[in-house]
Amino acid sequence: MFAALFRYLETRIDVFAPFDERETPPRGVWPFMWHHIKGVKGWMALIMLTGLAFSGIEAMMYLMVGWFVDLLATQSPQTIWSDHGWLLTGAAFLLVVVRPIVYFANHAIVDQVVVPQITNQIRWRNHVYTLGHALSYFQNDFAGRLSARVIQAGQSIRGATIEVIDDLWYALIFVAVALGFFGKTSLWLALPVVAWLGAYVALLIYFVPRAKKRSEANSLGRSSTTGRIVDAYTNILTVKLFARADAERSSVRDSLTRWNASFLHLSRLITGVSVILQTMNSLLVVVTAGLSLWLWSHGEMTPGAVAAAIGLVLRLVQMSGWLIHLVRGVFENIGSVQESMETIAKPHDLTDAPDAVPLVVDKGGIRFDHVRFNYGRQAGLFEDLTLDIKPGERIGLVGPSGAGKSTLVNLLLRLYPVAGGRVLIDGQDIALVTQDSLRAQIGMVTQDNSLLHRSIGDNIAYGRIGATEGEITAAAERASAHDFVQGLSDQDGRQGFESRVGERGVKLSGGQRQRIAIARVLLKDAPILILDEATSALDSEVEATIQEQLTSLMQGKTVIAIAHRLSTIAALDRLIVLDQGRIVDSGSHAELVARGGLYARLWSRQSGGFLAAADPETTPA
Repeated sequence: MFAALFRYLETRIDVFAPFDERETPPRGVWPFMWHHIKGVKGWMALIMLTGLAFSGIEAMMYLMVGWFVDLLATQSPQTIWSDHGWLLTGAAFLLVVVRPIVYFANHAIVDQVVVPQITNQIRWRNHVYTLGHALSYFQNDFAGRLSARVIQAGQSIRGATIEVIDDLWYALIFVAVALGFFGKTSLWLALPVVAWLGAYVALLIYFVPRAKKRSEANSLGRSSTTGRIVDAYTNILTVKLFARADAERSSVRDSLTRWNASFLHLSRLITGVSVILQTMNSLLVVVTAGLSLWLWSHGEMTPGAVAAAIGLVLRLVQMSGWLIHLVRGVFENIGSVQESMETIAKPHDLTDAPDAVPLVVDKGGIRFDHVRFNYGRQAGLFEDLTLDIKPGERIGLVGPSGAGKSTLVNLLLRLYPVAGGRVLIDGQDIALVTQDSLRAQIGMVTQDNSLLHRSIGDNIAYGRIGATEGEITAAAERASAHDFVQGLSDQDGRQGFESRVGERGVKLSGGQRQRIAIARVLLKDAPILILDEATSALDSEVEATIQEQLTSLMQGKTVIAIAHRLSTIAALDRLIVLDQGRIVDSGSHAELVARGGLYARLWSRQSGGFLAAADPETTPA
């Protein structure tokens, strides 16, 4: 029965419920928090109501103890049950039945309905929104920092919200009941509690801002130390090649020293405040007990009222310790929410048009129509670039570093928006189609292909959703990857296509990563193919084999290839020579060599360096 109930409660909030992925989260801590929890405001109200009921029952227990003590003092054993049996039964029912039910309702809503689901829903939505940012957003920040902000947002928003509406609410209700009881019994009895509350609030005002500041310094020390350690681990090959282990140890030691100092600074504050609080608590207990004794001696308090008063004060004293740290935790969570908000709540720089439609590629013709682009600089890289690529044409982009070759490809993929002009595919402006449909029609192999830390099979299947095992294997064979994949294994005993490749594919050599990336593009089989130094990491023998497969893959596709090693693209239909963002020449390999321009100089330099005796115009590509 309980398992079915838990399953029911745990499905009340859909972590992955649809939402507007393009809506920018609001700026401001409270609007940002409300943006994420407004969908569960009804459940939050139930938490407050059940918390109110439970805290009221908890406070009543102390009053019931006083009533029970007075009952024993004034009633005889023979008549107590007959005269007050229904009250005793009601009290027992309240404690044995109602209190557990209310407690269960409160914790079931908090622990089964809200906390896990809303925490991960916030993380999911922030992750999805973050994925929608343009490439430049990720290039301007650390991946670890971005992921930490996404993860901490869920925990911090949930923590701050639940702590305020459940725990602090509980404490406030309890304090209100205590003050009401003391005020009704004697104003003299209420005075010590009021004075204690005033001192407690003053202590909070002193403690919380300082604790928040020192906690932030401690958090900064932790993140700084973690960053230095991760940086050393990530670049461990460089550390070892340059024999810099001592320098890295010294760097982490300095960071740890600063972190430890900030931690001690925070601990010193906590210890001092805790001593002050315990002194205040002891004074409250002694003064309340003394006043209760005095009032009892003057006939203004019954023994039961004395017991209830001391019990309430002891409960307040017990709550004061965790409450002060709870308040500090709320402010720390709010600080974490602000950090996440500042990172996440930024408008997307590159979005689909409101009426964007899927791209349909029938032929694969490409046109760069008077394109302007400047990377945000005053001096533009492309000022008025026009380039037509016919359907099925295979072109090569040639030019020195910084000429704009990769930028042109990035604009075709719409990784950056053009500042002016248009990029067209089969007559369709790519700014008016969905980005996913655009990139689905383009296959690309780059020089530095990073792989996901998943299996070899999963990395190849990334090229096509729903690819079968046979299709994955066939793509690996065409990319000359099948044989080495069969010999792979990982630390968990997985072998072959099931073996994991490590972060960014670090367990594979550069050539092996390149072949997996080529297999992925072979499987994707998109009508437009981009090759950016696609075979640069391969040895000559494997490169020759892969070139045969790429030549086969190019059939019927529009191809854009970039290569600094000109011999790998010399046989393409047309070569486009770029220099400082301008097209300075175009034509076949033979035509460009014969004209003696920039391409001829580049070719002469390469062929002279590697094929000194060859004729530039007759050297085979």
